Amino acid sequence: MTKHRTLRFQPAGGERKAQLPVGKKQKLVIERLANDGRGIAFVDGRSWFVAGGLPGEEVEARVLATRAQVVEARVERVLRAAELRRAPACAHAGSCGGCTLQHLPHEEQLALKRRSLAEQLQRLAGVEPDEWAAPLVGPELAYRRRARIAVRWDAKGKRLEVGFRAAASQDIVGIDDCPVLVQPLQPILRALPALLRGLDKPQVLGHVELFHGTQSAVLLRHTAPLGEADLQRLRAFCAAHDAQLWLHGAGEPEADQPGLELGYRLDAFGLQLSYRPGDFVQVNGRVNQAMVEQALDWLAPQTEERVLDLFCGLGNFALPLAQRVREVVAVEGVEAMVERARGNAEANGLGNLHFFRADLSKPLAGAPWASRGFDAILLDPPRDGAFEVVREIDRLGARRLVYVSCNPATLARDAGELIRQGYRLKRAGILDMFPHTAHVEAMALFERG
Repeated sequence: MTKHRTLRFQPAGGERKAQLPVGKKQKLVIERLANDGRGIAFVDGRSWFVAGGLPGEEVEARVLATRAQVVEARVERVLRAAELRRAPACAHAGSCGGCTLQHLPHEEQLALKRRSLAEQLQRLAGVEPDEWAAPLVGPELAYRRRARIAVRWDAKGKRLEVGFRAAASQDIVGIDDCPVLVQPLQPILRALPALLRGLDKPQVLGHVELFHGTQSAVLLRHTAPLGEADLQRLRAFCAAHDAQLWLHGAGEPEADQPGLELGYRLDAFGLQLSYRPGDFVQVNGRVNQAMVEQALDWLAPQTEERVLDLFCGLGNFALPLAQRVREVVAVEGVEAMVERARGNAEANGLGNLHFFRADLSKPLAGAPWASRGFDAILLDPPRDGAFEVVREIDRLGARRLVYVSCNPATLARDAGELIRQGYRLKRAGILDMFPHTAHVEAMALFERG
């Protein structure tokens, strides 16, 4: 077994080293990977975190930032490549900030994410699951059904920059092809820069978001009203690409034409959920459906049970759950999302759901919807986790709980609290929602007793 080295920092009271200037180049030997996928190297008492480096490689790296004895850098040149290294699928890998791990084989990416989850669970909760589930995976490429395109007017050059944010900076990298976007969005992305640069007032543009669900959609953020000629150009562009046009000015995003609906399907359950640009939806449609199926399989809801869905959003889990149990209580913090979830339940003919709005970052404080208790609970919180809710879980009486997480650190913190209340971590695994990134989504099953 490989013995990992601990980070080495300059001892207190030692001679203070001069700061390394940003842009300085340094030859390094990468020793191992950090949990975020960056290579780690050590030189003169400093710990280097190097984007694009793999264990065993000799690289030339450029300094991006320094603090104390920690240096952030990125690979400029690979002098001796590791056998693991593979050619990225995207020509913009290394400059675009979207995909940071395309040089690492997919199986190694999955192993890295599982190690990250395991280390957080052990460090923060002192626990390991009784069983590790196999990673939940989908396609490596052409998976992303939502993307934000950065737009910035260069007043000096009188030119509109269009693309994705660069790695570790606010620069914009011009992108003419993105292999991780779903196929219907590819031609829209390729034609978008020319469209935007051809508008009469490109300087009023904020950003553009692309969506694909039951139909493709283009959302344009603008900081001042658009002229009629520009609106006609946008409408013609969307018509040519069979896409809806949505505009986002001072208020909420609005469809250019009244009555437009956008949604996505959960085919395994025969459900269709409507949403509006700006609502939270998982970017990976295939993994999202597999995630819902796995969550229901792990939770094992029974016909006569009452189930609680916390942070329910549009009803991504609540609607499938309602097909299997007597009653679902679904709770969300944003009133607009509660209303859309309620509408989705009605549109799909489900009458056994009850939706409530509550601030789930605060204690439940005797919420009436929680008074009768539950047989099982599913929660899918944001990155901050669900500590205040978890602190009161035991009084809800559920014997089974599935926790879906987008942050292993807060999952591990909350797992420690659940274990203190008498739950056991029966199963855990990663969900590969974002291939080629270090972002870790996870699922954990807790059972009481």
